[in-house]
Amino acid sequence: MTLSFFDQFMTPTYLGIPLIALALLLPWLLFPTPTSRWLNSRLLTLQSWFINRFTYQLFMPLNRGGHKWAVILTSLMLFLISLNMLGLLPYTFTPTTQLSMNMGLAMPLWLATVLIGLRNQPTIALGHLLPEGTPTPLIPVLIIIETISLFIRPLALGVRLTANLTAGHLLIQLIATAAFVLLPLMPTVAILTGMLLFLLTMLEIAVAMIQAYVFVLLLSLYLQENV
Repeated sequence: MTLSFFDQFMTPTYLGIPLIALALLLPWLLFPTPTSRWLNSRLLTLQSWFINRFTYQLFMPLNRGGHKWAVILTSLMLFLISLNMLGLLPYTFTPTTQLSMNMGLAMPLWLATVLIGLRNQPTIALGHLLPEGTPTPLIPVLIIIETISLFIRPLALGVRLTANLTAGHLLIQLIATAAFVLLPLMPTVAILTGMLLFLLTMLEIAVAMIQAYVFVLLLSLYLQENV
């Protein structure tokens, strides 16, 4: 019974073919495509307003050099939000509960920000490894600590997204199982459990959006240090 709770995180297969590629491509099919008309639909207007506000808030602290990342980071956030939200539907698979996929997104983007800093301003980028005014005996120790913290950043990005979504899915499945078991035995308790499940689902919808935003926000902060 305990192992079956984790079956939902296994990559689905059909005839031995993993379907994770289909799960990754599906969100792009749901986005409305812009048209050349002057008057768009309400959905397109809402989508454009959301993208513009998010891009403005995210890139306002960055200089013009960091604005080149607007397209990739905005697309990444929309992609993560879509995957997280679709994963809350029944009988669906959430690719962002896989640590390998999240690390595959976090590692190249983090490495790109570091390489940009080393190319454009190597002195400032290396200066982040040693805070100003550090006593001489502590210099080697602090350099080691800052280097470790630098390399932990992509791991923290991937693990944070994976852990939050995995914990939420497990809680939803545990409470749903409890409500199903209690329904013939104690209907009143089962109804209360169902209400709790509804509130938890609303919370998970918020978590799905917040975690996608935090993932992209931290990447923008790493970029801000290096441009």
